[in-house]
This record gives sequence, structure tokens and C-alpha cells, in this order.
Amino acid sequence: MYKKLLTCLFILAILCNSCVKKITAEEEAGHIKAAITDMWDAIEKHDINRYADYIHPDFTQFGETDSVLRVGKSAEINAIKDWMRNSTNVHTEMHGPQVTVKNNMAWIVYYWSDSGITDGKPFSSKGKSTRIFIKEKGQWQCIHGHYTLLP
Repeated sequence: MYKKLLTCLFILAILCNSCVKKITAEEEAGHIKAAITDMWDAIEKHDINRYADYIHPDFTQFGETDSVLRVGKSAEINAIKDWMRNSTNVHTEMHGPQVTVKNNMAWIVYYWSDSGITDGKPFSSKGKSTRIFIKEKGQWQCIHGHYTLLP
């Protein structure tokens, strides 16, 4: 009886393991790119709550015009909220992304171009960025961003 029970448990373990889909690093890289694209879409649509879902509580950032490190999710959310209040028709594109995934950590480097209107004046910029993501409870969140404007 004991041998039959062990055999059944062994077969069940094999069946359950084959039912679990393992996510590849390539698929996770796609999730990282999609996260950033959705973050930008949330900004374009003035949806601060959707944007906030992607920001880790321990978020830090060196922004393209920041002279000091921005620390904390609330600091990021407040800054984006203030900027969104004065901005319309914002659109951002990602160019040449390269993603590396290591377990529950990932980083992406890419170039960006964006445009829109802030304080009634048109703007456009381009730059390069590094973002670091961490996966917790099945969700990728941005824990650090570093952005540099290009001429």
C-alpha cells in the first residue's frame, strides 16, 4: 500500500510539474518592455494610479534634469502627477531596448524620444535610460531609473 501511494504521488508530481508553465527569460524581457510602454501610456492618459502600480516602494531615480537623487515611490508619484497637470499630448517611444533578466531582477537599457506640450509650450527630447526592475508577488516593478538627455 505504501509503495502504491508513493508511486501515485510521484506520478502526480510529474504531471503537476509538466502543467506549470515556466516563463523564459525572453518572455520576461517582453514583460519588462511592456511594463515601460504601459507606464508611458498611463502618463499619456493621465492615469496616475496605473503608473503607480509599476513603481516599487523603494524606488530611486536620477532624472534627466535632476541634480539630486529622487527617493521613494511617493516622491516619484507626486513629481509625475505635478508634471501631468501641466502637460498634454505627451508621447514617448523606446528605441533599441536590451533587457537582461536574472531571477527576480531585470534591467533594461534603451534610447527614448518623446514629445508633447508642457506649460503651453511644445517640447521634444531624446535620451538614454537604464531602469532596474524587481519581481515581487508575480509583478515587475521599477525600483530604479537613470535617464540622460542626448543633444
